This record gives sequence, structure tokens and C-alpha cells, in this order.
Amino acid sequence: MLKIWGRTNSVNVQKVLWCLAELGVACERIDAGLEFGHNDQPWYLALNPNGRVPLMQDGEFSLWESNTIVRYLAAKHGLGALCPASLETRAHAERWMDWQLSVLVQPVSVVFWNLIRTPATGPDPQAIARGTAEANRAAALLDGHLARHAFVAGGAFSMGDIPVGATIYRWLALPGVERPALTALRAWQERLAQRPGFRAHAMLPLS
Repeated sequence: MLKIWGRTNSVNVQKVLWCLAELGVACERIDAGLEFGHNDQPWYLALNPNGRVPLMQDGEFSLWESNTIVRYLAAKHGLGALCPASLETRAHAERWMDWQLSVLVQPVSVVFWNLIRTPATGPDPQAIARGTAEANRAAALLDGHLARHAFVAGGAFSMGDIPVGATIYRWLALPGVERPALTALRAWQERLAQRPGFRAHAMLPLS
């Protein structure tokens, strides 16, 4: 059976579990990372030299990097659906997956780690302010796109919505953060919330 190593409060693991739920593919999930360990062991580092989660094992094949795992699973089990058949639509989905990594996740993570997984030295107000401003700029850009499209790649849900949707849910759930109205983005999140996989794997308490 497919194995996923990673804890459920990792947004990167959440992406993969949500993807599997959309595809109806079962997996064995093993807690790993932070207090669960495993990811610092030699066997794990041999498969995932970054020592992060998730790690996927699909028979003899292993893969790391959550967005790449989502692409792999969508192509293997959902080609023509979760992985769009149209090359152009697929490129739109992948563009937003890359944007999630290059633009969105870093400022969201800065605020998350200061407010939720607060370091022993306490939260850094300046880092929170910078991260909030950057995340709001990114969210406003996405909001403008979603004002014209129901989902990130166009009119239908695709693999592109998974990394972006999980990260934006985390951003909107962070307490005490000022955000613009983001009307179209919030409507998109409501559409995602109709999907059982999103509710089960992304809409979780922040920890």
C-alpha cells in the first residue's frame, strides 16, 4: 500500500492527504517530523535528504516535495480530471502550484511560526508585520484572479487548487491578523469547503 510519512498538522502533508482523498486512493500514513521523529534517521535521509515531511513510498518508488507528490498522484490516478487533460489548463494549474511555493508560503509561514509555533524567544512583531503585508499582497493577487475564475486553473477544480487552497486556509485561520476583504478568495474557500477531502485534511485546528 502507498505510504505517506508525515504528521497531519503539516500543511505539506495535508496537501498530499487531500489529493489522495480527491482521488479515492487509500494510503498508510505514519506520523513523522517534529515530536514524532523518523525524519532524522539514516534510512529516511537516504530517501529524503532534506529530512522533511512528507515522504511518499509507492512500492519501490519514493518521492519527496509535497507539490511534486501531488503532481505525481494526480497524473497517475487522475489524468484528465484532477490533472487536467488540456496541456494549457494543466500549465495554469502548475503555475499556481509553483506560485504557492515561490510567493505565498514563505510569508504565511513566518506569521504562522511566530503566532502558532512561537519560538522560545517569543514572537517577532517586525517579522509578523512584514509577513502579514507580503501575504496580504499575495492573497490580493489571487483574489483578483479568482474574481474572474471559479478555480485557480479556470472553471473546474484541479490539482492546482490543492497547495494554494491549503495554504490560504491556514492564512485565513491565523488569529489576530488584519486582512483585506478578499471577497472572491473567500468565496473560493467556501467552494473548497464543500469538498470532503478539504474538510478532512485542510480544515484542521492550527498547531
